[in-house]
Amino acid sequence: MFAFLAVMVRKANSYLGRGFGMIRALGPGSVSSFLKVILDVFYVVMWIAAAGLGLVILGLLLISFDPALVTGADVRFDIFGHPPGAPAALMASGGELYLVGLIVIVQRLRKVFASMTAGDPFHPDNVRRLRVVGLVLALLEIDRYAFAALDRYALHDPRAGTMMVSLTPWFAVLVVVVLAEVFREGARLRRDAELTI
Repeated sequence: MFAFLAVMVRKANSYLGRGFGMIRALGPGSVSSFLKVILDVFYVVMWIAAAGLGLVILGLLLISFDPALVTGADVRFDIFGHPPGAPAALMASGGELYLVGLIVIVQRLRKVFASMTAGDPFHPDNVRRLRVVGLVLALLEIDRYAFAALDRYALHDPRAGTMMVSLTPWFAVLVVVVLAEVFREGARLRRDAELTI
């Protein structure tokens, strides 16, 4: 971990050492390659977190089928504030779905930044990747509403979060959809330029 941090500091120093007017956005050694490295690390960390949460869900389901598995423990204890077992596993599965959505988003963004690092930002596949990112962002927000309702009404938890509509995620969805269209137009212009040469 410390070696990774040292590499990141060296990369940041090399970017900042060039001066802000000299920072390259595309190609090897650019900001795109720096962001791709960050996304690569984040991708691995999220897979580890998803696997850990999956094990927690499996344990909660096993406890719900046989509370005697937790020998000598008080059956009322739970990290979620619910009785252990199926309700807690259901709520933890909401977190697992959220993590899976984030993994899909980061995986698509890694490919977008890989094409930018290769000097090809208007690769035709980037349009589809950005559309998937926009769709998954929307689904994550819907997931948040669904599990907040489930927590409040089905599990009768008065401490559950509110289902207020936040405009920030929906604004992010619109920005990503517009960016996908910009990339689509860039890919079309590049294709037209290749045909005319």
